[in-house]
Amino acid sequence: MTAKKVYIFSFGTILLASIYPIYMGAIMLLAYMKNGGIYTPISIAVIICIALLPLVYKLCKKFTLPVLSALGVILFLCAEIGFEQIAVFTDVSTKMKIETWQLLSCVMTPQVESAVWDSLSIRYNPTFKIHFYAIALLIVLAVIGVVYGYYKMAYTQNVIRKKPLAAQLASVLVFIGLCLLACFTAFFRTGDINISPVSAFLMTVFFIVFGITAGVYSGTWLYEKRKFYSIIIPSVIAMLITVVMYIGEMVMMKQSLFRRGNGFLFSPLGNFPLSVFDIMTIILSGIVTYFTLTGIKHKAEKR
Repeated sequence: MTAKKVYIFSFGTILLASIYPIYMGAIMLLAYMKNGGIYTPISIAVIICIALLPLVYKLCKKFTLPVLSALGVILFLCAEIGFEQIAVFTDVSTKMKIETWQLLSCVMTPQVESAVWDSLSIRYNPTFKIHFYAIALLIVLAVIGVVYGYYKMAYTQNVIRKKPLAAQLASVLVFIGLCLLACFTAFFRTGDINISPVSAFLMTVFFIVFGITAGVYSGTWLYEKRKFYSIIIPSVIAMLITVVMYIGEMVMMKQSLFRRGNGFLFSPLGNFPLSVFDIMTIILSGIVTYFTLTGIKHKAEKR
């Protein structure tokens, strides 16, 4: 496949995938709305960056990815900050800014959130956006990275990063799918700190895949380095990024974490907010990243 075909296919796919968030963003800007355009700023940033990919690649060559990544981050932050100031109606009597709506949507499922709209028992704290921004920025960077990687590979006919790019693409797609599931279901949480087994399973998978996506993303661009840089560091990054999710959840829940079960395995370790299960989740994201990147390198070396 030529670089031109990769560009057209990637840009077209991203446009199709962005129809819903762009549509919701347009509705939000034209009228009051019931549901927010959480992912609209992400789509705006990615679409513009991918549209500029051939031009930036022609002008910047080896600096294309840093330039596009920086542009994507700036575009996302500008769009997101602007969108957060828009007031929305959740029913005929309750009005709030999108950033407050985002908080409530993160804490509980839409099916039960109406009971909290009026009382606003969960007070808005802007620091909850630690993990929301981390999720959004990872999606922006990872999608740009995947498209750039395939575009460059087609342009130069150098396929050395084909395997890690495929792993990066797979992790990004799974992660975005989980984000969409979370957007519509909030993983079936009810607002109670003690969540169901289904909610616990989905949240744990989300945290792990979040870390893996960040780890594989960094591993893709360090792929040709020695093991310490191409495997160990990305695995550590995966665990650190998973920790960021826990920090965001803890801030959002006022220094607490959702309880994913009962017993010692799921109980905080004294004054330390994490449980044994949480620590295992963090470590698992690093382990999966390690073996994923190791497997890719091993196959490449056998060839």
